Amino acid sequence: MAGDAAGAAAAFEELLPDQERVMGPDHPDTLTARHELARWQGMAGDAAGAAAALEELLADQERVLDPDHFHTLVTRYNLADMRGVAGDVAGAAAAFEELLPDQERVMGPDHPNTLNARGCLANSRGMAGDAAGAAAALEELLPDQERVMGPDHPDTLNTEFNLAWWRGAAGDTAALEELLADRARALGPDHLHTLIAHVGLAHWRGDAQDATGPAAALKELLAPDPARLSGPDLPDNLNARNELARLRSDAAAWKKQLVDQVRVLGPGHPRALVARHELAELRGKAGDAAGAVAAFQELLADRTRVLGPDHPDTLLTRYEIAGWRATAGDAAGAVAAFQELLAAEVRVLGPDHPDTLMTRYEIAGWRGEAGDGAGALAAFRELLIDQMRVLGPDHPKTLSTRRALTEWQMQQSLMDQPIDEQDR
Repeated sequence: MAGDAAGAAAAFEELLPDQERVMGPDHPDTLTARHELARWQGMAGDAAGAAAALEELLADQERVLDPDHFHTLVTRYNLADMRGVAGDVAGAAAAFEELLPDQERVMGPDHPNTLNARGCLANSRGMAGDAAGAAAALEELLPDQERVMGPDHPDTLNTEFNLAWWRGAAGDTAALEELLADRARALGPDHLHTLIAHVGLAHWRGDAQDATGPAAALKELLAPDPARLSGPDLPDNLNARNELARLRSDAAAWKKQLVDQVRVLGPGHPRALVARHELAELRGKAGDAAGAVAAFQELLADRTRVLGPDHPDTLLTRYEIAGWRATAGDAAGAVAAFQELLAAEVRVLGPDHPDTLMTRYEIAGWRGEAGDGAGALAAFRELLIDQMRVLGPDHPKTLSTRRALTEWQMQQSLMDQPIDEQDR
């Protein structure tokens, strides 16, 4: 992320053999490292190599995780994208076309990844020579992005430009002229998005002279001060301010940026949902566990509506609700909530997924805290067997379960002794 894609790829390449040796080739973290290696390999300029690596990874993810798993779908998305970058635009269009119905079925039609795939499919069609088809697809996509993300979201603005671009490629430069006039009026003549529209219009008019000035201004604007491009409330800049506050460990500044994200983007925007998650967690860490439960419960309703009940972020929100219920003193309620979550995780993620195993760990611990020491012991024993099989005996989470099992064995042993023996 600091700009050294080749260095990132090299670091992942060194990491991968150690992960395969320690965790095994099918461990989710190993598969994730393979994905990151391929992604940064592509970012470093080797799109064909990245596509080949992603194709190999995809076969393993479909076998280990499930064809409908979130990470499997992300790999299919990136594989289609890398095929296009490598020059196979027809193959990219075909891959996006196959992916799209699966994303709509698993993630829902309004998920950002689904909307992005629709945009990529349209652009791939345009690059394959079907400019009119690309424009028609983007014309259908634009109102959905405006409804879900808002008219000022970068993805919406990008689709608006791409729609005008492919109309221009099909011979209709009026759309680009209208877009340029709208952006110049609303944003000013020197704004990033106005200049992009200007360069696009000049390109399709075939007027290289007219593009020279805006192109030079565009290059200058893309120098390193993103906040001056479009103002502090642009979603990307809000995100940058948020990360800066986080990196500085400035809790007050971080909280303000999160509140700003929700205010500017709207509470249902995907990034606002993440900000609301962080705010709820901050509330709990500040000592208000009951308030955290209430905030996460409100968030759960919106994440279920926007992302769907089986999305990893929705499942994570349910995990947080159960955890903060326990912290608030309701151990029995937490156990019940974790058990409901566990059934969903086994169905969606599989019984051996790290999140599923972590939920089982929480159930075992809070069963003990709720007064069922024998149940906690039995649950920890069962979990330990599965963790040793899936993660290995030396994995930190396996060792943590072993310690917890030992502690509950000692506690139960004391409880089973007669009172006079305990006094000795």
